[in-house]
Amino acid sequence: MGGTAGAGRGAAERPILRVLNGEALSPPPAWMMRQAGRYLPEYRAVRAEAGSFLDLCYNPDFATEVTLQPIRRFGFEAAILFSDILVVPHALGQDVRFVEGEGPRLDPMAGRPEFDRLIEAGDPRIMRHLNPVFETVGRLRAELPSETTLLGFCGAPWTVASYMIGGRGTPDLAPARALAARDPALLDALIDRLVAVSTEYLVRQFEAGADAVQIFESHAGSLPDVPAGETCDALARWSLAPIARIVSGIRARVPGARIIVFARGSGLDGHARVAAETGADAVGVDWAVDLKALRARLPASVVTQGNLHPETLIAGGEALDAAVDAIREATAGTPHIFNLGHGITPQTPIAHVERMLARLRG
Repeated sequence: MGGTAGAGRGAAERPILRVLNGEALSPPPAWMMRQAGRYLPEYRAVRAEAGSFLDLCYNPDFATEVTLQPIRRFGFEAAILFSDILVVPHALGQDVRFVEGEGPRLDPMAGRPEFDRLIEAGDPRIMRHLNPVFETVGRLRAELPSETTLLGFCGAPWTVASYMIGGRGTPDLAPARALAARDPALLDALIDRLVAVSTEYLVRQFEAGADAVQIFESHAGSLPDVPAGETCDALARWSLAPIARIVSGIRARVPGARIIVFARGSGLDGHARVAAETGADAVGVDWAVDLKALRARLPASVVTQGNLHPETLIAGGEALDAAVDAIREATAGTPHIFNLGHGITPQTPIAHVERMLARLRG
């Protein structure tokens, strides 16, 4: 089944879709990574009712509710599906659980025996497992204001693979990097499977009602070395090329699909390469990159998104005002979506989010 991205009631008027189509809007539309989360008391109430974090992700009633909460409170121009990048390895048959106060835990994929136990790409059990996510997308599109863009997402293959191999997030991703050095063919096989499954997963999100999707390469700053004898660099080998395969696979089935790629930690040079090497419409920009310098290196048609430091949002006050103004100045006359340079943190005061939006829109 195919589809056309952005189809449906009010799609042409959705500000974020207008920006993703290359239009420069002033003020720019806004949303925040992790905007449905622990900084909101209404989220904490639903989270307590849901029980486990995965139960929250897989229950369309709960997932729809928490996705809508920041839209009701702040009027963001986009809602992003509430889920987690690790539902994909969970659907592949790997044990995934979330430990309160510690984060995700998976049974580590230390070598080929664990890989061989994963479900093959194309097995109908994978998408059946993820059906609650698609149901949530459909409910959200029906319940969101017509002008609000609905974003789906997945994790990029390298980022998801690093969790699958290490069993948890680690500061330097040492287990995944060690596997790449020891058995690069095995890492290739895992990434190939994640490319195939992630492509299908995002296509299904579009078909369920998503207007656009974001691919999160959260660990672009900790890539493994390129195997000896290969001429490409690590960013291309392990990150951008697999993402490009996902992008092209989506567009083969969803004409005009709008796709954002966020390659956190890849630096100014890496960010400058994202659109050209993946085919993405928009480059998510982390807080460590000089946004004005990046815009100078990008074609005028490439959309940028993000860059506000989450800690500046925590600080608030005049520092927050100045940072919002600086982003507006750096992106003036170019297509930009206002966002953070990483996810909002639980300790962020709600009043500071309100101040940020007032400054942006005022």
